[in-house]
Amino acid sequence: MFTLTPAERSELRAQAHALNPVVMIGEGGLSESVLKEIDKSLNAHGLIKVRVFGDDREDRIAIYEQICAELKAAPVQHIGKLLVLYRPRKEDLKKAAAAAKGGLREVTIVKTHTTKRPTVNKVMLKGNERVTAGGLVKKAKPRQRSTKKSLG
Repeated sequence: MFTLTPAERSELRAQAHALNPVVMIGEGGLSESVLKEIDKSLNAHGLIKVRVFGDDREDRIAIYEQICAELKAAPVQHIGKLLVLYRPRKEDLKKAAAAAKGGLREVTIVKTHTTKRPTVNKVMLKGNERVTAGGLVKKAKPRQRSTKKSLG
């Protein structure tokens, strides 16, 4: 189980507001098959809602903590019979790692025209490239160095 900052938790709560529950836990409780289904949903979506049927609040809290511990998910919100869980998807982690290394990143360029519809292009940029205000892809400028310091 990993922890979230309050700002991250707030953002995830806002995203989860429009979601419908993808897994429902019935009177049978938290079985192995239900855990597998929750794991599949977390892998596919990253942020999910789970509905727990049952009136005992302590049981719902225990189920919530058990899911988070066994599936290494972060608890986002527990309101009534709804549980909101988050675990970053593997694809998102790979994209973040590639961006941190300076690898390729995808950028969307939107060019507006006065008489036509705007054109949307998705472009892959290398670590040393940037997009100008006009939508052109340019290499980053080399860092300027002082001639006085190099002579000294």
